[in-house]
Amino acid sequence: MLTLIRIHSLVNPCGKTRGPRPNPITSRLGIRKKRGWETLLAHRRQVRHTGHVTAPYRISFICTGNICRSPMGEVVLRQLIADAGLADRFEVTSRGTGGWHQGDPADPRTLAALAARGYDGATHRAAQLTDADIRDHDLLIALARDHERALLDRGADPDRVALLTTWDPDQPSDPDVFDPYYSDADAFDTVLTQVERSAAAVLEQLRASRRH
Repeated sequence: MLTLIRIHSLVNPCGKTRGPRPNPITSRLGIRKKRGWETLLAHRRQVRHTGHVTAPYRISFICTGNICRSPMGEVVLRQLIADAGLADRFEVTSRGTGGWHQGDPADPRTLAALAARGYDGATHRAAQLTDADIRDHDLLIALARDHERALLDRGADPDRVALLTTWDPDQPSDPDVFDPYYSDADAFDTVLTQVERSAAAVLEQLRASRRH
């Protein structure tokens, strides 16, 4: 059983609050709410097909340069999925809205924070978000509101876009994951803690959808 997660309200440029959007995982997988905050009822997974092979559900984390926050999300969620024996069902990537670091490894402080907790981010290379990424991913997880706006401004389906903090069980007052780029190693460790607990909640919802 899994309780549906909290969804942040959005504020448009005119200052008017819009109601919460449906959760992108439950929307894309066809899961319906029973009543209010009750558990998931049923689903019919919407999948893409290539011949007789079903494509995996594709998830991408989006930050600014793809060297700090989004690589953490990618590496952590991919490892959690692998540990759960679901690697054949989900594909995890990350992208940056800008191309300043394209082709570069993750920030050394990101790699150090990941390695200290048993994750390997050594193969990561920064990549800039493309229109194909927006079109082909089932779920686009923005690390901050400016990344969410960038995705929506480029035509991303709102039902496929969500802030990572939407899943954070600590329900932080700030909907943005802090950018540690101009901070010290401790800030990277703090961000990784938030990414880990949020990614675990994402995985739990994915696992629940797979059981139905």
